[in-house]
Amino acid sequence: MPQVSVVIPAYNGERFIAAAIDSVLNQTYRDVEIIVVNDGSTDRTLEVLKPYCHQIHYFDQANQGVATARNLGLAKAQGDWVAFLDQDDVLLPEKLALQIHCIKQNPHLSIVHSGWRLVDASGNKLADIEPWHDAPTLSAASWIRRMPVLFSAMLFRRSALLQVNGLSSQYQQACDVDLVQRLVLAGCQSQWVKQVTTLYRQHDRNDSLNTLVQAEECWTVLDRFFAQPNLPPDIRQTERESRYYTLVWIAWRLYITGQADRAIQHLKKSFGYSPLLKTETILHWVNSFKQYSNDYGYSVDIQDLTNSTEWQILIRYAICSS
Repeated sequence: MPQVSVVIPAYNGERFIAAAIDSVLNQTYRDVEIIVVNDGSTDRTLEVLKPYCHQIHYFDQANQGVATARNLGLAKAQGDWVAFLDQDDVLLPEKLALQIHCIKQNPHLSIVHSGWRLVDASGNKLADIEPWHDAPTLSAASWIRRMPVLFSAMLFRRSALLQVNGLSSQYQQACDVDLVQRLVLAGCQSQWVKQVTTLYRQHDRNDSLNTLVQAEECWTVLDRFFAQPNLPPDIRQTERESRYYTLVWIAWRLYITGQADRAIQHLKKSFGYSPLLKTETILHWVNSFKQYSNDYGYSVDIQDLTNSTEWQILIRYAICSS
């Protein structure tokens, strides 16, 4: 039996999926199986996969979404550990070796996380993301407060995934956040490998560009999570911060995808949850937009944002709020 199962959901992935598979085949850690689930692709994905027929386990399903494809891969997985790799991402050669070493040093773990490098469609570096600076330890409260999720940079204990019944197919964009929340509540322990291990590709067909769905689902996931009556006190206390940081992130995502009005609405909503003073909150909005844009390779005119009528109305609202 392999130690690690790498599950790659594929939907119209002809452009990048070969690079994803190659990155698994090129891992220095070799005790790995590759499971590709074709989620009803209509492009040349199957043709691209044919040269790998003796190196992957291939499964096909009618188009049902990424969560269902990952669940099929999970059901077929034989490894004790599962990595979910998106079809357009790439693992650096030491990724699995570093995470397995971490597990051997800490056998109680169920989740091992790491950093990632944002790259453009051609693989050129945009920025390195090291989330441990904002969440130095991956305690339950830290997870819920900041939720630094990127599946391609993570490794999960298969038994823990099965314990919480895998991913929810209810969500298109937030199934990853929902899953991690349920794992945390189940008592799963997590730890960082404080190295960049994964290339997270940014391109014009990223699912995450559907920011309206992303915004709606992220808020629904939070509502349902905090509506649970028996949350531990340390997690319950994170609700305001969790909602605040989620709203600021969503606001930026909406803004860079041309939905400035909705972005302002989300910033206004975030004000009611801010753990900061009024002026600090406003400054945090600006700095967050700058930082996210810099990290993800977007050009955002902050002066244009802050000079807009909508922004001025937002600032007056923030200053006048009691």
